[in-house]
Amino acid sequence: MLPIPPSGHLLVLTGAGVSAESGIATFRDGNGLWENHRVEDVASPEGWQRDPQLVWSFYSKRRAAAMAASPNPGHVALADVERRLGDRFLLITQNVDGLHRRAGSQRLIEMHGNLFLTRCSECSRPPFQDRGLFEDRLPECEECARNGRCALLRPHIVWFGEALFPGDMERVQDFARSAGGDRFVFLAVGTSGVVYPAAGLVHLAKACGAEAWLVNAEPADNGSAFDHFLRGRSAEILPELLGVA
Repeated sequence: MLPIPPSGHLLVLTGAGVSAESGIATFRDGNGLWENHRVEDVASPEGWQRDPQLVWSFYSKRRAAAMAASPNPGHVALADVERRLGDRFLLITQNVDGLHRRAGSQRLIEMHGNLFLTRCSECSRPPFQDRGLFEDRLPECEECARNGRCALLRPHIVWFGEALFPGDMERVQDFARSAGGDRFVFLAVGTSGVVYPAAGLVHLAKACGAEAWLVNAEPADNGSAFDHFLRGRSAEILPELLGVA
């Protein structure tokens, strides 16, 4: 069991491996291809400009897959430990499927966005909840239409080549700094350690005094930065490790 005393802090990073145990496809394991398209071609500003219908088809199928999936025991264990730690807990996820929220996580940063949020590609309309599937048509922004403009809606996702959402990294940095002086644990789960800035969070946490743990089915590219490595399925390891089995 991960020893976190009453005054301790836990910062968690989750990646695609956590969702894979709920049946969500990890495209990197499929050589980065989706129906013979590179994932970058359907998840980048350039791909959007080239073929927005292809992009919406990709995200519609991802929405459908996420709606059919359920949180696994790893998701549930993280939500349970959050209820125990309160504001001494923060979860950062690279996943966009919403499974952490469905499991009950609230102190959550979805650093790459959420499949079930949509925003306008042109105006400043705030992102809104959306479970629509747009495989055969392109959704247009109603607010732009009311103002005599034509603009497409797009998924509220951070695409390759785009900046992270404002304030997210600052929130992580503030949490890590606030943990200084207390027992501080950084836990990465189901992540390849390839994609930055997520892969660099272990260094940020350790600079603030964290003990770093990695739970992964395979070694990560940044694995040497961790103090402990538990190899296996996160849905099996996390409940016991976090003391919620």
